Amino acid sequence: MKLRWLSIGLLAALSRDADAMQVGRRDTPRDQLQYDAHYFTQKVNHFPNDPQFTKSPLSNGTFTQRYYFDTTYYKPGGPVYLYISGETSGPSRFSNLQTGIIQILMQATNGLGVILENRYYGESYPFNTSTVDELLFLTTNQTIADNAYFAQHAVFPGVDGDLTAPGTPWILYGGSLAGAQTALSIKVHGDVLYGGIASSAPIKVSVGYSEWYNPIQKYAPQDCVTRINNIVDKFDSLIAKNNTKAINEFKALFGFESLTDNRDFATAIADPIGNPGFYLSSTWQELNWNSTYGSRDFFYFCGNVSDIDAPEEITKVDYAMANYTDGEPWIGLGGYANYVKTYTRPLCASGDYNANGCWGTQNASAWADIENTSTRSYLYTSCVEQGAYIDAPKEGPALLSRVVDTTYEQQWCTWAFPPGKYNSIPSTPDIDAYNNFGAFNLTADRLAFIDGDQDVWLDLCYHSNSAPARTTSSDLHPELLITGAGHHWDSAGILDVEAEPQFIREAHLWEIKTVKKWLQSFGEWKKSKY
Repeated sequence: MKLRWLSIGLLAALSRDADAMQVGRRDTPRDQLQYDAHYFTQKVNHFPNDPQFTKSPLSNGTFTQRYYFDTTYYKPGGPVYLYISGETSGPSRFSNLQTGIIQILMQATNGLGVILENRYYGESYPFNTSTVDELLFLTTNQTIADNAYFAQHAVFPGVDGDLTAPGTPWILYGGSLAGAQTALSIKVHGDVLYGGIASSAPIKVSVGYSEWYNPIQKYAPQDCVTRINNIVDKFDSLIAKNNTKAINEFKALFGFESLTDNRDFATAIADPIGNPGFYLSSTWQELNWNSTYGSRDFFYFCGNVSDIDAPEEITKVDYAMANYTDGEPWIGLGGYANYVKTYTRPLCASGDYNANGCWGTQNASAWADIENTSTRSYLYTSCVEQGAYIDAPKEGPALLSRVVDTTYEQQWCTWAFPPGKYNSIPSTPDIDAYNNFGAFNLTADRLAFIDGDQDVWLDLCYHSNSAPARTTSSDLHPELLITGAGHHWDSAGILDVEAEPQFIREAHLWEIKTVKKWLQSFGEWKKSKY
């Protein structure tokens, strides 16, 4: 769900008119298709009677919201599939129209696919900067209202007929934060939007989220996990004793002496695993069944930590801190430290490891920069109502040092968003604003939930280990938990469903059947709207 965890590369949109774009597709492989940008006039504020928003003089304006669409498979009468772009730009989601879940559903049902860029992301910013007052309109309710308003007024140049909702079936799809927005859009605006598939959707949030590490503890190579747990325990013992000399020696083994804040250091060495905020590595979350969109870096990292054939210059580092543990070696420390020095540190392009662009977080003025960026937008949402700050577990084994708690990220909120004239952030995220939609009991007609049991965000999703037992699935309220899958793995495709790995193939076939069942009943639903 975190911004930096979206690892699909940005694709540049080419400038062609609609007709030329369609002609060009005949000779362009689908995985290389580009789409023209179109712009929709969106309301800044959908709630003219809500004093939360109307107190601001900015509430009556409009802004241009960017969207892209694909008509390759469309036939009159077909549905519109709205892909919710989430916390990134529209072009970075092109693969979902080219070869992914929207392509799969378009082909199966003669549908049209469209990507709508979220407000405050990509080129869809309401204002030229992102001050606290200007961010007032970045809320879940405003975002999901955008989806309904767009569906009621969207125009697709070159396509004959009126495709607006509710006269045409609009079916939403989103993964991760966009999955939650999909679910909430159908919950709140089900009179306009016909259905939706919410993939890996965090529908029940908490301020802290140490459960992020649970699937890694359970499913990652256990020799690697055990070694890291033990190293973290030993480091935390040094922290508890305030042994500054030993802590600095430990930092030096990783080449991170410049990270004076112990929490910054702890997150830096957890970078290959995943850490609070803004890691640079490809982690457990970046695994994928489709190698085009996934990375095996996590397993390379674990292989180094657990390497039993490492050269002596690596293994002797296991004993570098043994004098602080009564002679007991820190097994795996040599491989761990060498991997971080060799592969993780170079990810910091500036070489200044203590800079905010790398692993330093203590520069208050850097957080307060009001430039429009996806990082700032995502942080604001987290600080105001989403929470889910990744922190270390309070008890049991830990892959992240326990020196990291929720106050670490909350401090970023304080620095980034000082009170404005019309808006201020709460002292802690107002998670009730998010959870009051239903949390684990959220339901709506024609809303499907699909999750992966190895997803780091699973325990905020419909199939969470903390959710009520899920015993039934129906056509109106379908749900599926994919065994062996990670974070919205169903969103990727290879243009041949039958050739996909079994667990993904069956998920895609289930999604096709689910949508086809819904479409069979659309005529009856439509009559009730007119």
